[in-house]
This record gives sequence, structure tokens and C-alpha cells, in this order.
Amino acid sequence: MIPNSFGYIRANTVEEAINLLKEEGGQGKLLAGGHSLVPLMKFRLTTPTKLIDISRIAELRGVKKQGERLVIGALTTYKQIQNDQLVLDHLPVLAETVRQIGDIQVRNRGTIGGNLSHADPAADLPALALALDGLIELQEEDGAQLIEAADFFLGPLVTAMSDTSILTSVTLAIPPEQAKGTYLKYPHPASGYAVVGVCVIARKNEQGVIDYARVAINGASDVAYRATSVETALVGEQATLETIKKAAAFAANDAEMGEDHFASSEYRKQLCQVYTERALNKILL
Repeated sequence: MIPNSFGYIRANTVEEAINLLKEEGGQGKLLAGGHSLVPLMKFRLTTPTKLIDISRIAELRGVKKQGERLVIGALTTYKQIQNDQLVLDHLPVLAETVRQIGDIQVRNRGTIGGNLSHADPAADLPALALALDGLIELQEEDGAQLIEAADFFLGPLVTAMSDTSILTSVTLAIPPEQAKGTYLKYPHPASGYAVVGVCVIARKNEQGVIDYARVAINGASDVAYRATSVETALVGEQATLETIKKAAAFAANDAEMGEDHFASSEYRKQLCQVYTERALNKILL
């Protein structure tokens, strides 16, 4: 539980941080809240030569509205997100989700950028990023690029980020008017991470017909995924208990279920169905 020896330096700008990453030749790591990185270092699953502290780069904090999207700086903490008025007004499902992350100490220091760039399959925010058509902004030496959340998460702890890029913000779509959202998870009793977590954004019209549905699931597979089979089964149908139950049965169809000592693949499949049904019942009925 003792990390390898490493150096430490604080970067004051994004450009300085990128240059420092280049100097380390891919062996440096960015430090923000540290809740994901430090445990990996203690187990020596990662052995960076230098930690580059970006926690005081002010331009990477804050929430702003651009058109029909919210842009959230990578260093914005969970506590700041859950109390931000723009989030509460336009993306209450995001505030609901971050309130379920860790404990108060984690929420005080943990950041949205750290959560997404770590790409833990059991983390809560990747599913939300998928359900809200998230765009991940990466800053590299030759400029910035936007990557769709669906293309960003490549595998467990693996993303589309290069060794010299920095995640600077995430942009989330504001759901259509009258749409509701929720995030429900079955937490691991020891860690609190999601054994299965389900994010649902949906809407029914005045006639009770479902005309919008986004369902994304984390914890169940190697990466978070959109449950498009559920979405297809919902749209155009009356919002009834029977419709929801039938659609939720497809919750595990769009990914290969993982398994570990705590939960088998069959158990995770059942959890996907149960929690999808609960989430849909909560916002549609």
C-alpha cells in the first residue's frame, strides 16, 4: 500500500500542464482531487514519475449555459455541482447523481473531470454522460477537440485521452421540455460504487405516449453503455406498467455483462432489468 517514489509539481495553466506531461514522456499523471489516482498508486497499478497538480487552474472550474447545453469545467467538484443553480434548474438529474457519489469528503474534493477520465466501469457519471449526449473536451498541444461520450470510454480505466492531453470540460445536453430524469443504483456494500447504475431521461406527451427516452447503464459491463433496445421499446408506446416492464426486460441486451466475486453476470443482468424498471416507473408513472 506504498506508492512508488515520484516527483511533484504544480501547473498554473493548461498549457503549462501539457508541456509538463510532454517532458515526462507519457509517464506523468495529472492530479486534481486524487480520489481515483492515489489508490491506484498505492497498489502500484500506476507508477507515475511525476504528479502534475492542476487543482488550482481556475479556468477549469465552473458551470455555464451555452444554448441548450451546460458546460462544466473539469475541476468542478461534486459539491459545487450539486449546489449550482444552473444544474438545479436545467439538469437536476446531475445533482441527484453526484449526491450518490462517495461521502461528503469525496464530494468536497472529487471532480467531474477526474471521474470521467478515470473511466471506472462502476463510476456513476459515465452513464449520465451517455444519457445526456455528453461531449468531452480535450486540450492537446495542437488545440482542443470534442469527443462524444460514446467514443470516449474504451474499456476499464481506458479512454480516448492521449498521454499529453487534458480533459478540460464536459458538455451535457439539456433534456427536452417536460422530460424528467433520474439515476438509481445498487451500490456495492463495501465501496459504494455501482454494481449496477441506471440513468434514465424520458418524457410522455399529453396523451400519455412516450416520445423521448434515453437509458444508460454503468457497473454492469466493461464500459457504461446506452440501452438502446429499451429506448426503442419505449418510444411511441403508452406509458404503462406493462410497457415499462416489457422494455426493461431488454436492459442487458446492448452489452456483455461482467462478473466478479460479488455479482455474477446473470445477477447483473437481473439488476439491470430491475433498476431500469424502477427508474422508468419513477419518472413516467
